[in-house]
Amino acid sequence: MGSIADVLVPPNEEGTRATILRWCKAVGDSVIKDEPLVELETDKVTIEVPAPVSGTLIEILKPVDAEVSPDEVLARLRLPGETIAAPGKPIAARGETIAAQAVAASVTPKIESPRAASTAGGSHEPLSPSVRRLLREHSIAASDINGTGRNGRVTAQDVTRHVSRTQVPRASRTATAPESVREAADTLVPHTAIRRRVAEHMVRSLADAPHVTTLFEADLTRVLKHRSLHSRMFESRGTRLTLTVYFISACVRALRAHPEVNATFGPDALELHGDVNIGVGTALGNKGLIVPVIHRAQTLSLFDIAQRLNNLVEGARAGRLAPQDVRGGTFTISNHGVGGSLLAAPIVINQPQVAILGVGKVQRRVCVIEAGGSESIAVRSMCYLTLTIDHRALDAFQANAFLTMVVQTLEQWPDTAEPLHD
Repeated sequence: MGSIADVLVPPNEEGTRATILRWCKAVGDSVIKDEPLVELETDKVTIEVPAPVSGTLIEILKPVDAEVSPDEVLARLRLPGETIAAPGKPIAARGETIAAQAVAASVTPKIESPRAASTAGGSHEPLSPSVRRLLREHSIAASDINGTGRNGRVTAQDVTRHVSRTQVPRASRTATAPESVREAADTLVPHTAIRRRVAEHMVRSLADAPHVTTLFEADLTRVLKHRSLHSRMFESRGTRLTLTVYFISACVRALRAHPEVNATFGPDALELHGDVNIGVGTALGNKGLIVPVIHRAQTLSLFDIAQRLNNLVEGARAGRLAPQDVRGGTFTISNHGVGGSLLAAPIVINQPQVAILGVGKVQRRVCVIEAGGSESIAVRSMCYLTLTIDHRALDAFQANAFLTMVVQTLEQWPDTAEPLHD
């Protein structure tokens, strides 16, 4: 009886589920230890699961698009020099389980099935479950569609394009319906794994935590002056000095003064974190949202924060983030103002964190300035800041105290800033 190695879903701290994105090998293929075997997509990153040992892939237990949890068995490998057990008999009397370690992948997500998956319409390439479902819904044979995927494989987009070109809209099926009232064809866009996970996380956060938002405005005139004086120096050292860097630095100072905001909520206690790990919401276009984390931000200078932020944002948009880049956050910033938004409330809290900062668009506005006991009118660079809190963990007193310090830090910059380090 042969020795068998199980390929497991890699463990992670959050117990995050994943979706099978692509099998790199088919049943019967030989594999080498550490060779990519399957790609998984979580709500945060795409990871490769390597072969834990060299051998032959004898069984795939989870098809493409299947949801899996940490430590689930994905496939089985037969070790070199061993024979396959007879059909119908147990596999591996001395079955050996080896957990595969995940490594970060820079792979553009694709929906593909292993060659061993079922096929339809006589096609030699397998069809994913979402494609098969679309074909059934529209009563179409796969052989009627020209596939644009690998080796001519039919994708979900191929099916929706075929339907939009060939099927008659409902309104036009009535011969007497005038041309002007015909309906346009609908398009079905399958959810990505990231989109599904973000949706689940947002709904769960709103269901579990009572959200309350406090609103302040900040004068960024001094911050913008400081930025104009130092941006070229930062660029000469290979990084960009964005406004988000200042918001991160101001939050670090406020979180150290108000540790109850730098916390996670548990059923029995509020855990106050020693390190300040700030996540920054990063849009991935239509694919969804990801939150890379700047770990131990309290130890970083303004330049270090800028460098770390730029590297993480570029990695997120290129699909190069490692799992550790999106884990361990203790506080989150959503700079929705970069898209032109003035105000967004409430911003959904990244559970189990207890607060999230929202940053609106910077605008030049006419303001009343108090100085030396007198008032004057001036044009200042202003933006709205919101802090949405989990009211189970925090009250208005803590929220307002925290946001007051953030605003003061920004408005008095660089007097309140941490010293810059070379």
